[in-house]
Amino acid sequence: MIANCTALVFAGGSSRRMGCEKLSLQFGGQSLLQRALVLARTLFPSVLVSVQHPRGDIDVPQVCDEIPEAGPLAGLCAGLQCATTSWVFAVAADMPYLLPEVIERLAAKRPGYQAVMPVISGQPYPLTAFYAVSALPTLRGVLARPGKPGLLAALPELDTCRIDEHHLTDIDRELLSFVDLDTPEDVARALQHFEN
Repeated sequence: MIANCTALVFAGGSSRRMGCEKLSLQFGGQSLLQRALVLARTLFPSVLVSVQHPRGDIDVPQVCDEIPEAGPLAGLCAGLQCATTSWVFAVAADMPYLLPEVIERLAAKRPGYQAVMPVISGQPYPLTAFYAVSALPTLRGVLARPGKPGLLAALPELDTCRIDEHHLTDIDRELLSFVDLDTPEDVARALQHFEN
């Protein structure tokens, strides 16, 4: 159990590229959302779900975006506001192979930082990352800027520990933890891997 941290599972995406409500897709007898919630409950004493609109299919406390249609940054701000812990682990619900060991490796790097984030092939993964609740005023400041800035726009404002992929391949050799499902083709590949 990762103490003093709330898991914030992001389930508010529009699924436009998927063509259907992707978090209901089944993997091993569980929907993507159920799979994410099981992982979160295994590792964290508290779990929240970030949504654009309340969902009736889950029994977990939900938080709605502070600013509608403003993307993950708005969801993160809402989650940090509602958290009763000092840290939040923000995680997208469409990452079916995320390993607990990867999350624990990231969690161990928190002291002295406001955020801990993996960087895979040069790309930061802000929805597989830890954020200190103390970063909320800074994040809200970015959210208030014109033009609906994204979560990546907030990173330069935070004291962030960036974890390069080379520090993770010993526990996830193929880095499957960072595979997210956005299209039917992504799902087909992921299911093929799941069945093998």
